[in-house]
Amino acid sequence: MAEAIALIDYGAGNLHSVHNALRAAGAGHVHVTADPDIVRGAQRIVLPGVGSFKACANGLKAIPGLVEALEERVLEGGVPFLGICVGMQLLATRGKEHGTTRGLGWIAGEVRPIERSDPAIKVPHMGWNDVRPMRHADGASLIEAGEAYFLHSFHFAVADGHHVAAMTDHGGGLVAAVARDNIVGVQFHPEKSQAYGLDLLARFLDWRP
Repeated sequence: MAEAIALIDYGAGNLHSVHNALRAAGAGHVHVTADPDIVRGAQRIVLPGVGSFKACANGLKAIPGLVEALEERVLEGGVPFLGICVGMQLLATRGKEHGTTRGLGWIAGEVRPIERSDPAIKVPHMGWNDVRPMRHADGASLIEAGEAYFLHSFHFAVADGHHVAAMTDHGGGLVAAVARDNIVGVQFHPEKSQAYGLDLLARFLDWRP
């Protein structure tokens, strides 16, 4: 029986592309949903995100019972979870975009603006860049070395380095992926990263943390 995958729809994700990429990676039943009851029945959960941290956090919290269902299924139930771009950033304690906004707090740290150490460095960080795995992190087996597509102006400054699953370089090191127990988040867009991204999604679909 194919696993039920909940792709969370809270008005802030590139849902069509992520849905298609999950299907191309081998997913069976992908439910695009904001229904807490469907989330509670999912075997895997994907949280996408495009836009500002504040808008995404507020959009997620505005859906009655959704955050509680995510916490119940992911933190208590231990199902595999993947956050993408702002969906990864929402794992943080807080974000500093358009003021300070509380995140989910599943991985300690804060989301800060990318600082220009060199005028030649462009912000947003946009386009293809290397992903360098850090093998000490939980869930790091999902992340392999390669090139992925990034698009972001803010980065996740993680409090505990053991939760950093991969790094990239854009005028200095930036966190490319985080991991803790059954939770993984990627700053890049696997749905836009061609074969590299599809391979990552396929590993996520087989992952047994």
